[in-house]
Amino acid sequence: MVMYIGELATQAGATPKAIRLYESLGLLGRVQRVGKYRIYTEQHVVQVRLIKQAQAMGFRLAEVAPAMQGRRTEPDWATLALQVDQRRVDIAQEVARLQALDVQLAAINIEIRACAELSQSPPLSPCA
Repeated sequence: MVMYIGELATQAGATPKAIRLYESLGLLGRVQRVGKYRIYTEQHVVQVRLIKQAQAMGFRLAEVAPAMQGRRTEPDWATLALQVDQRRVDIAQEVARLQALDVQLAAINIEIRACAELSQSPPLSPCA
């Protein structure tokens, strides 16, 4: 089935502007034309959905490009898998950093609550 950009946008859940951007970046491979109109296929629907899914998971288009550029049918699955693996490592490191921050915040919160209790019964508050 062939379609114009509006139909592709509807089926893939993207805007025509986004599709033009993906095409300009080479993420959709070479798009056929009939006169001045671009003609898209079901494969383009799959590609646009994949790009949108990658973006939803926090990947930038520049990160997706190496696996998609110059591809006519399938993305480079091995490259995508490596990118996902690296993203998971990055997320694990960020989770560890946030957990350490949470521990620090909990300790500070204990001190703040202790100071709040002491301020209720002056005269000497070591919290100032």
